[in-house]
Amino acid sequence: MSVTIALEPPRQDGVIRLLDLSDAYAQSLYPPESNHLVDISTLEKPSVSFLVARNGGEIVGCCALVEAGDGTAEVKRMFVDPEARGLKIASRLMDRLEEIGRGKGLDAIRLETGIYQPEAISLYRKYGYIEIEPFGSYQPDPLSLFMEKRLTA
Repeated sequence: MSVTIALEPPRQDGVIRLLDLSDAYAQSLYPPESNHLVDISTLEKPSVSFLVARNGGEIVGCCALVEAGDGTAEVKRMFVDPEARGLKIASRLMDRLEEIGRGKGLDAIRLETGIYQPEAISLYRKYGYIEIEPFGSYQPDPLSLFMEKRLTA
């Protein structure tokens, strides 16, 4: 099987299936006020680069880079199908996200993740993301971890 990562529209069945799985997973871990999920119409905006991972043509992962308009962007809706875990899909998505961020001249990429997702936290730390204070419209939340990676010196 060959894994590909490409910019694709979010409104397609395989992506919607992943977003539904992601929603169910987040809802199993956190109360509604601690889930900061964006809907598909947000993912279709021009300020969003939406990546789809495919394995042998099948959609197995996705994530979005949402530009804030201030030289930063946020990682949203990073999710890999549990059946495809172990194929380094999340790492491939991160590589491509950062490549896009650098290509756009962004200063930093930020994200919010939950404290009950050690695999995600470990991935982001491996990529050099460090903890920061809440950013944008986020409020402090004991169940959230806010992270950032500077892309420019």
